[in-house]
Formats: sequence, C-alpha cells, structure tokens
Amino acid sequence: MKLILLGPPGAGKGTQAQRLVNKHKIVQLSTGDMLRAAVKAGTPIGIIAKDIMDRGELVPDEVVVGIVADRIEEPDAQKGFILDGFPRTVPQAEALDRMLEEKGLTLDGVIELKVDDGMLLDRIEKRVSDTVARGEPVRADDNPETLKKRLIAYYAQTAPLTAYYAQKGRLSRLDGMASIEQVALAIDRILGAKTAAKASRKVVAPARQASKPARAKASPKKKAASKPKPAKKAVKSVAAKRKKAVRRAAPKKRPGRR
Repeated sequence: MKLILLGPPGAGKGTQAQRLVNKHKIVQLSTGDMLRAAVKAGTPIGIIAKDIMDRGELVPDEVVVGIVADRIEEPDAQKGFILDGFPRTVPQAEALDRMLEEKGLTLDGVIELKVDDGMLLDRIEKRVSDTVARGEPVRADDNPETLKKRLIAYYAQTAPLTAYYAQKGRLSRLDGMASIEQVALAIDRILGAKTAAKASRKVVAPARQASKPARAKASPKKKAASKPKPAKKAVKSVAAKRKKAVRRAAPKKRPGRR
C-alpha cells in the first residue's frame, strides 16, 4: 500500500496517517525526517543534501526524490508507505512518478481531506485553548496567525496537486471536517474499493494471456488445410505434360494418302 494524504495544515492528515500505519503495518515517511536521517547516516545523497543545507539553500527536488528512493528500499517499507510532506508541488509529483516507474511501482491512492478554512481556524483555536487548560505547552506553529500563513502557502504550492492526481484517476476526496472515526471509515472504504479493483485486474490479466496460445495453435491448422491446393496444381501440370507428350509421339498423317 503506497499512499499520499493531501490536505491543508490542521486537516488531520497526521492523525489518519498514524492510524493507517498501526492498522496496515506500513511506515509514515516524512521528508524532513528522511533528510536528517540520510545526513546523519552519511549516505552519498545525504552528503550532497548536507552540503546544500550547510550553504543555507533549499534541497532541490531531485535530491529529495533520491532520498525517498533510498528510503523505500529499506525492509520496513516493503509492505507500503504513506508520504508525509512530499510531494508539495506538481514538479515534485512528476519526479516522484518517474522514480516509482523506474522501480516498477505505482501509488495505490491519493486521498484529499477537504476542509472549510473558517472551521479549521476554529478547530485550531479550540485545540490551543484545550492545551492551555490542560497546562501543556502550546506548539509554536499552533496558532491562528501561523495557520493563516501556512494555508496561503498550501493553496499556492500544494493545492494544484489535486488536479494533477485527479487527471491521472488516482485522487479520492472526502470530508475532512467529519469526526476522526468517520474520516477513518471513509478512508477504509476508499482503500477497500481500490484493493478489490486491483485484485480483479490481476485475475483478468492471466485469463487474457491464456487465450493467446489457443489462437496461435489454431492458425497452423488453417495453414495446413490450405496446403493441398498447390498439390492439385502440380497434378494438373503433370497431366498436361503427358497429353502433350502423347500428341508429339503420335504418327503424323501425310497429305494425299488414304
């Protein structure tokens, strides 16, 4: 199972991703975590990324895709993965598709959690007040002003991904403002339908392949049935030659004799 969850910040992607990780025993891959791990491990692509980050520059798409390519080869990702924070732009999505195609892999689905921005801001404010009431520290990015900035960035850079994946027939949309349990059930229905469709394609494909030898075997018989035609022509040709030879051998009548 290879998935991408799309939706603006605060839509609940992290909550649903963690539930899917626990249920299906797959891994959640964060590009930030993968970058840090690659740099720490000193992998070839991690060394390149470290040099770029040390210069204060943004890590280019091809480097991020290279890190993702290395990460999904690890044993814990063999059952599947959920990409978190990547792709963020259409060019990144195109680069990801090329990389997966080279590995003979495809995404099983892209699920968008649709939300209402106004209600999303209300949700964040309530979450902040609940956190304060419990006496817990509030995250630095967990406030309405920060959320507004992140929403602007999301709609400018990441929202176009929905059209990209919809055109490829991979996108599924659901109401992200529903309860956690309702969203979870909707995701399970989407994944169940995709799994069933994938299984049916695997059943149909061998049946089509099995029919090809039957047609291939039938064609030689047709050819064999048409072989006597040249033989008949040969017999007629021999008979004609014999008649011609007999006419030549017969005595010629001389004129004036009876």
